[in-house]
Amino acid sequence: MAFGHPIKSIAIGSFDGIHLGHKELLNRVDAAVIIERNSGYLTPGYKRSLYTDKICCFYHFDNIKGLTPLEFVAKLQTDFPSLERIVVGYDFHFGKGKAGNAQLLRSLCVKEIIIVEQVTCEGIAVHSRTIKTFLKEGNIVMANKLLGRAYVIEGEVVRGQGLGKKELVPTINLKTEAYQLPLEGVYATRTCIEGVWFDSVSFLGHRVTTDDSFAVETHILDKDIPMIKGTIIVQFIDFVRQNMKFDSLEGLKKQIQEDIGQTKQILQSVHLMESSTR
Repeated sequence: MAFGHPIKSIAIGSFDGIHLGHKELLNRVDAAVIIERNSGYLTPGYKRSLYTDKICCFYHFDNIKGLTPLEFVAKLQTDFPSLERIVVGYDFHFGKGKAGNAQLLRSLCVKEIIIVEQVTCEGIAVHSRTIKTFLKEGNIVMANKLLGRAYVIEGEVVRGQGLGKKELVPTINLKTEAYQLPLEGVYATRTCIEGVWFDSVSFLGHRVTTDDSFAVETHILDKDIPMIKGTIIVQFIDFVRQNMKFDSLEGLKKQIQEDIGQTKQILQSVHLMESSTR
């Protein structure tokens, strides 16, 4: 592993989501050594680099899982010959079978080892797994607090049922991969199309009133968006309601209008709050 300039300090971890706890580690180093596992992520792959200004170096878990703690330390010293400091979390484990911990790293490695204690937010320990749990519960507000930012997913625009524009409201349908999706339901969101952010209301889940297929779709508020291609980003602001089945399209259409009204109120209060802090 070679870089254009010497890296003297690194933080090691999965850094899934680059949340408030991760930032405590990253604030002390030149680079992040990210352990990549290719599973359900808050922020998959290289997209972690969008949430930090630190250099991001990736080790794939499959390539290092067989290393003993001593072999792992030797690899770090080979890959980062100018290394002076390693920063890890209090619950850091490394080496085959998670045989090594932060204290063992300190005894094996003749470098400065900094162990960062648990970070909390409103009395809650900040962990990626906790954020995922909040997302699964639809608690977007707490997930965002622990992240220190709004949760986002990215997806490729795909063809939908064609029902929305004709019978309900026009939506942009997304195909997403690798992300941890929130609880099935409706959310107040912002959607980024070709670099421009729009207020939106989004649904994800099974279309239980129509064809029962799974969908992720977003409706842009008060804007007529022409046909688009490529990828878009959806930023989750707050939970509106859980997924529901309706007896008719008319019932669903009425509920969608209520969802839009509630979403506008949520986003208006967010905009006012943002304006007051500028």
